[in-house]
Amino acid sequence: MIEVSVQNDSPYELPAYATTGSAGVDLKAVLDRPLVLNPLERKIIGTGLKIALPIGYEAQVRPRSGLAAKHGISVLNSPGTIDADYRGEVGVILINLSNDAFTINPGERIAQLVLAKHEQIQWKIDKNLSSTARGSNGFGSTGKT
Repeated sequence: MIEVSVQNDSPYELPAYATTGSAGVDLKAVLDRPLVLNPLERKIIGTGLKIALPIGYEAQVRPRSGLAAKHGISVLNSPGTIDADYRGEVGVILINLSNDAFTINPGERIAQLVLAKHEQIQWKIDKNLSSTARGSNGFGSTGKT
């Protein structure tokens, strides 16, 4: 576990892990009233949370599988990245990919937040990269199996 400083400006308890094996915590919508998300519409939904991550970590905002499977609701820039030096409110860009309007209620669980460790790149210019069997063959080049 890693300690993360948080400011909770929402009326809800802090997100918690549902089970001991959970990778993420559920983020809740902070709204004054229900909000309708029409087909193909996207909106930024606030969570009331501000976090201070240690350098070398990011928080990833990901869709909730139930909302995606049952209602076609997803996180548009999935996963959304919250950088260690960002101190604003955690927002969730939701999109409705279904054919039906979807109502988001205040306090509804709308996304997951997953903590991830990362490294920063130090570029090394090289005119000739090492060769591999795959080479420059891109999307779909390895087949279906």
